[in-house]
Amino acid sequence: MKLTQEKLVSVIIPTFNRAWTLKNAVDSVLDQNYDAIEIIIIDDGSTDNTLDILDGYGNKIQVLTQANSGVSAARNLGIKRSHGEFIALLDSDDAWEPDKISCQIDFFERNPDALICQTEEIWIRNGKRVNPKIKHQKPSGMIFDASLHLCLVSPSAVMIRKELFELKGYFNEEFLVCEDYDFWLRILADYPIFLVDKPCTIKHGGHGDQLSAHHSQDKYRIASIVGLIQSKTLSRQQEKTAAKVLEKKCRIYGNGCLKRQRDEEGQYYLGLYQSLFGICL
Repeated sequence: MKLTQEKLVSVIIPTFNRAWTLKNAVDSVLDQNYDAIEIIIIDDGSTDNTLDILDGYGNKIQVLTQANSGVSAARNLGIKRSHGEFIALLDSDDAWEPDKISCQIDFFERNPDALICQTEEIWIRNGKRVNPKIKHQKPSGMIFDASLHLCLVSPSAVMIRKELFELKGYFNEEFLVCEDYDFWLRILADYPIFLVDKPCTIKHGGHGDQLSAHHSQDKYRIASIVGLIQSKTLSRQQEKTAAKVLEKKCRIYGNGCLKRQRDEEGQYYLGLYQSLFGICL
């Protein structure tokens, strides 16, 4: 859909040693059927030929560089340097269908009070299309409770009104993984995340340099829930639900540590819930 008055969309692409796939991501943005786009790529200290590839785009893109500081710091830098009314995130190993941005702008035109939405996804794993499991199906709206159990929002699929970062802050730069899980929960405590029911995002997985393959996700999800509870910003019902999920995650992760002879870590997580609520697991 060609809108009569286009709003500027800032596309933020953090990357680290992804020269092998980065061009596919950038080209998918340049192929959008929506014209009012600025592309900001943050090179997070790459040591491959990433910058050589980016040089080939000339003034079609803006490149920011930083010493290796992680995906959250890279995203935050790009967002703070952006000029758009809307922020669209794209991981450097993912890509978009040509109508991704126009579909989401159309959604915001029809829903002026909405602050964030995401599209459906096409999943590609090790070069082959796969179908997401039922538990990965994306709900829409006030999905705080469901999102505690599993991250149901994908960075590459979202578009966000920039004002939302002023309301809810930025990505937690201390999180090596699950920084998105933490950010979505902080949003969902107060605002809905809507679904544009069209598969406009192409999500690639299965390759060895995915951060989730090298760090415990449950460890960071526990930290996120603890932070939320300690912030005292949740409603009574939200805190009750969060505490229930925290208890389960602490028990599973703590017992897993004990089985792997990481006794000190295991005892810490088994005692974490008790220290917060005075209840022994």
